[in-house]
Amino acid sequence: MSRKTVASRPALAWGLLAARLAAIAIVTVVMWAILAGFFDTPGFPPSMVWATAGLLPVNLLSLWLVLRLYRREGISLRDALGIRRGKIGRDILWGLLWLVVVNTPFMVGVSGTVFLMYGADAPAAFETIFVNPEATSDIAPLWLLVISIITVIPFMLINAPTEELVYRGYGMDGIATKHGGVFAVIATSILFGVQHMAFAATPPGMLVFFVAFTLWGAAAAIIVRKQKRLFPIVIAHWIINIMLAAPAIVFPILQLTGVIPTQ
Repeated sequence: MSRKTVASRPALAWGLLAARLAAIAIVTVVMWAILAGFFDTPGFPPSMVWATAGLLPVNLLSLWLVLRLYRREGISLRDALGIRRGKIGRDILWGLLWLVVVNTPFMVGVSGTVFLMYGADAPAAFETIFVNPEATSDIAPLWLLVISIITVIPFMLINAPTEELVYRGYGMDGIATKHGGVFAVIATSILFGVQHMAFAATPPGMLVFFVAFTLWGAAAAIIVRKQKRLFPIVIAHWIINIMLAAPAIVFPILQLTGVIPTQ
């Protein structure tokens, strides 16, 4: 890698992170405007189904940008992820371990933030923080299933590797070359938390998401710095995304089959 390439890496890393956050902000506002104008759904931010739909172009753009930056340095996708031949099974086991590790500070962040905000009323607050009826669109189950399949399946496939390549990959490595590893972990974790504020259901939920996902990002960043590879944490991230996104497909199927009554 040339000196010029190394010197430009921090600026390119910041630019990559800024591009992703700007794209998410733009898509979130556009999605809200469409839902408010055509579906009479004024709640902000948009519900998780629509947020996931908005993430599709963001992820495609982010993946294109980060792969282009890696290709500029002669680094393949396999090398960027740290995929090792013959050791996929071991990486899956690492991923299962990291799934528990990163979710621990996440859950502490969620419960701790809600408790600090609401005190003794925290248990009841959970029912209102993470659900916003004004952001829920009244869509027929069949159409909801079609929308979910089109948006959720690509989300399950590309969101985890894309976010890891952007935040814990090129972004963190690029910042670390100029500011050091500790600053890079803190900066990318905070920006990871900022990103997820757009996916909260309510304004209080935005704060909860910021704290929880910043802690998740910090734990993941430390793991990547220590293990020096992305792939195990990508596997953990994949599992989380599948667990969170699968209900968007399962729920309308249960409605269509009559297991869950439609309203």
